[in-house]
Amino acid sequence: MPTFSANLGFLWRELSLPDAIRAAKRAGFEAVECHFPYEVDPQAVKAALDETGLPMLGLNTRLGANGPDDFGLMSLAGREAEARATIDDAIAYAVAIGCRNVHCVAGKSHGAAGAQAVYEANLAQACAQAAAHGLTILIEPINQRDAPGFHLRSVEAGIETIKAVGAANLKLMFDCYHTQISQGDLTERLRAALPHIGHVQIAAVPDRGEPDAGEVNYPGLLAALEAMGWGGSVGAEYHPRGASTDAGLGWMTAYRS
Repeated sequence: MPTFSANLGFLWRELSLPDAIRAAKRAGFEAVECHFPYEVDPQAVKAALDETGLPMLGLNTRLGANGPDDFGLMSLAGREAEARATIDDAIAYAVAIGCRNVHCVAGKSHGAAGAQAVYEANLAQACAQAAAHGLTILIEPINQRDAPGFHLRSVEAGIETIKAVGAANLKLMFDCYHTQISQGDLTERLRAALPHIGHVQIAAVPDRGEPDAGEVNYPGLLAALEAMGWGGSVGAEYHPRGASTDAGLGWMTAYRS
């Protein structure tokens, strides 16, 4: 089985980010990732990463001034300056803590004319800045049920965007939860997208809980992913069903056994 990364945007949310990193280490995760760490002193995060030896695999650009209504800025025409400021912030924070990837959140373009051109231009800028620091930029298709109007809607559209931008450090974040809801056929979509994938995430469908129930057979899917040659971590980005993150970690023990 692949190694697992704890997504600290959802797991151990009652803890500070540095303490959540320590909790992930105690729980047996091999890596961590986060969403929006910007209010936390990067030196405190870096100290926790150094202490635990866990790599930080990713963080997101800010959602924008309107928060969930924007859900990112990269595809929103007329807001390019704001979008690029979030790129600056994300790359600076990633460099400060030694994070490997930055997810540039596409935003809710609602299919507006010209949105794809804006998206590609912002991503090209992000990739150029990130390349100077050896960082990868990620893009993620997100389902329309959870984020109506979100710009990037399918794995195939993500691959087309990667090809259009043409930057070697632009990769796809393949979130199995979102892709199952939007498209299904996960095994074959993973196989087709594999050369373009920079990170994989999992959660149960439809409740987005621990990946041990629901309609996706994750033990089989992850075994197939490993057989395809995926050598990266898999991000556990789910909402714990129970009273605590620790109480629901039996899924990871079961997968490893």
